[in-house]
Amino acid sequence: MDAQTRATRIKLIAFDIDGVMTDGGLHYSDDGHEFKTFNVQDGLGIVLLKRVGIEVAIITGRNSGVVSHRAADLGVTHVYQGVGNKRDVAAKLLDKLGLDWSELAFMGDDLIDLPAMAHAGLTIAPANARPIVKERVHTITAAAGGQGAVREAIEFILAAQGKLEEAFAPYLDPQ
Repeated sequence: MDAQTRATRIKLIAFDIDGVMTDGGLHYSDDGHEFKTFNVQDGLGIVLLKRVGIEVAIITGRNSGVVSHRAADLGVTHVYQGVGNKRDVAAKLLDKLGLDWSELAFMGDDLIDLPAMAHAGLTIAPANARPIVKERVHTITAAAGGQGAVREAIEFILAAQGKLEEAFAPYLDPQ
């Protein structure tokens, strides 16, 4: 089954953070405060998903207050940090939402993402993903993590479901 057909079934998309929603760089101040750069267009993409009823989750291996702030800013309530086994967390979330693996899209870029991705109905990697991940996904974005890859993946799913115009409509209506 091709990626576009798989995308028609998606009701939940889970994102890794470092290397997917960010460029993967870790920036620390002298006093140990962490900084990350998120792409604002990716953020609006998450708003578009929520507008058409697609659930959004963050499942990341690291713990970061910055991620908590970004998730809250975007209204993402399914946030799992410090996760060693992303497959188990995804399985529990699917059960909680009454969904199955075929309805999950997972976007990741490195080895820690592969166990969950092996079960997901649609798997997506950003252009900067590790080669071993790229070999195992259904589609790869042209954009790199932190550079619009998330938005590209979101628009791919929305287009496949025929919901892209609905998601864009509030911004295109001249009212």
